[in-house]
Amino acid sequence: MLVKYSPPVKRKKTAQIKLGNVLIGGGAPVVVQSMTDTDTRDVQATVAQIQQLTEAGCEVVRVAVPDTTAAQAIGEIKKEIRIPLVADVHFDYRLALTAQKNGADGIRINPGNIGAPEIRKIIRAAKEYGTVIRLGVNSGSLEKEVARKYGGSTAEALVESALRNIALFEEEGFPAIKLSLKSSDVPTMIEAYRMIAARTDYPLHLGVTEAGTLSDAAVKSALGIGILLYEGIGDTIRVSVTGNPLCEIPIAYGILRSLRIRMVGPEIVSCPTCGRCEIDLCQLTEKIQNGLSGKKEYLKVALMGCVVNGPGEAADADIGIAGGKGSGILFKKGKVVKKVKEEDFVPVLLAEINMMLDKSEEV
Repeated sequence: MLVKYSPPVKRKKTAQIKLGNVLIGGGAPVVVQSMTDTDTRDVQATVAQIQQLTEAGCEVVRVAVPDTTAAQAIGEIKKEIRIPLVADVHFDYRLALTAQKNGADGIRINPGNIGAPEIRKIIRAAKEYGTVIRLGVNSGSLEKEVARKYGGSTAEALVESALRNIALFEEEGFPAIKLSLKSSDVPTMIEAYRMIAARTDYPLHLGVTEAGTLSDAAVKSALGIGILLYEGIGDTIRVSVTGNPLCEIPIAYGILRSLRIRMVGPEIVSCPTCGRCEIDLCQLTEKIQNGLSGKKEYLKVALMGCVVNGPGEAADADIGIAGGKGSGILFKKGKVVKKVKEEDFVPVLLAEINMMLDKSEEV
């Protein structure tokens, strides 16, 4: 039976909302989100990407809604997908109304570019259609008077903007909201979320905006999102990567696994290699990672370049390979199972892993 882990920290209890078929907040599992980079008006391309994201583990997806045609396309997209769909709307409140009418499960608005009277109209439509609204405060588009008051996009400015707009939602008697206070500056983002978490009980969506290309986005997100999650703050997350959104999902689950918050998907541990390594460990790791892509069950897999120390250093792994020149050993929980030829590393290890996962599902 595979090892199951419990979260190491107690999460802040927030109000719970239901976005489509997904519960957010109130003790529900931290939800992994992403956003398509397709033209929403191209229904076929957008559906295809959402299906790929879903297979990778995405649980909520957001699409850009730049015009009426995109807002109307939501109806067709919804027919072909199985995860909640959020419409990302800026400037023109009427696009939010059309998106809701066409079946969007949620609307993301930025109070910095939609005025209060228009937001009230969006809220009233949300009441009619049962839509969730994400109030997305962003350092790049704060209300001008708030930015002037604080001398820029400080954590305090982000929080004041959020609180101002929360008051508007509460005046309208609308509780189905989640909050995000994003910044491309990690310390600002962390402090803003800490401050708002102390002031409200609404569910929080975590993210570092404009985080950059893959390596920068991974580092910034691991720090910003990871620190907050470890403090018990956060109900949904998105790792923002410049490029293919499919790259975001494994990083998001990697953050959650590293903190033992959600043990979803295989965890691969591999040594950094040294002069004792006599196999192509980089290629082996890549092939195993690709072979396990899309697996939802947790399993710790060790790939070690040294037969001498491999099993000992990775004794807590469920399964692993320690390579030597031309051959290596397969081990489970630090115990040697059998010797394997180097050319058989990948098929043998993947076959063993699939057997273990199958048995785990039967338990």
